[in-house]
Amino acid sequence: MTTTPMVDIRGVHKFFGELHVLKGIDLQVQRGEVCVVLGPSGSGKSTLIRCINELEQISAGRLYVDGELMGLREEDGTLYRLSDEQIAKQRERVGMVFQRFNLFPHMTARENVMEAPRQVRGLRKDEAAKLADEQLARVGLSDRADHYPAQLSGGQQQRVAIARALAMEPELMLFDEPTSALDPELVGEVLGVMQELAASGMTMIVVTHEVGFAREVGDQVVFMDDGVIVERGEPRQVIDSPREQRTKDFFDKVL
Repeated sequence: MTTTPMVDIRGVHKFFGELHVLKGIDLQVQRGEVCVVLGPSGSGKSTLIRCINELEQISAGRLYVDGELMGLREEDGTLYRLSDEQIAKQRERVGMVFQRFNLFPHMTARENVMEAPRQVRGLRKDEAAKLADEQLARVGLSDRADHYPAQLSGGQQQRVAIARALAMEPELMLFDEPTSALDPELVGEVLGVMQELAASGMTMIVVTHEVGFAREVGDQVVFMDDGVIVERGEPRQVIDSPREQRTKDFFDKVL
């Protein structure tokens, strides 16, 4: 008996005009797994996870989330683009946390977390407020629910952004360099929340430069360079005993 991977990426290419950013990516992430994607800037890491939730449209290949073809439908061997409404519906299952927090400055932490459940899922105000308070507690911010983004540190704002993504009850969480905009002393509080999410069984794909997080929390580490996956495997194998010279050169510089 085989189980369907939560994420199944098959032969994915992405072009931006003449620029070939993803060059035939194959990757599977199992349910409950934490996959950490490492690599130099410009290697295609962020583009890859933006393709998973349809923020970028793939140029070739196929990408499945929990067995469902994302962004496309197939009829008689021909692929057709889904409508914007159908893509938005698919995207509800995938939470995304960005490098920048993108909170609404005129809304409190609670109101920021409430917004999508109310607008997308149609929850009543009291239901959305209860859900928001639960998720803010989950990221350790119960005492900041009535604060506006300008009254919060960068780490607190990013934790609100994580709570906002969790409020949609996603099956999969994507993190695009979630700590790279933070002061060094604030990185730990965000990584701590992500570590607790991983321990709860959330399927996660994390693009980051935090090698320590990859080693301690990752089930699978993927090293990307120049639009291809150079190496993948268990964290300690890839990070501490890489097989490929390109991987070894990268970790020699960053460790």
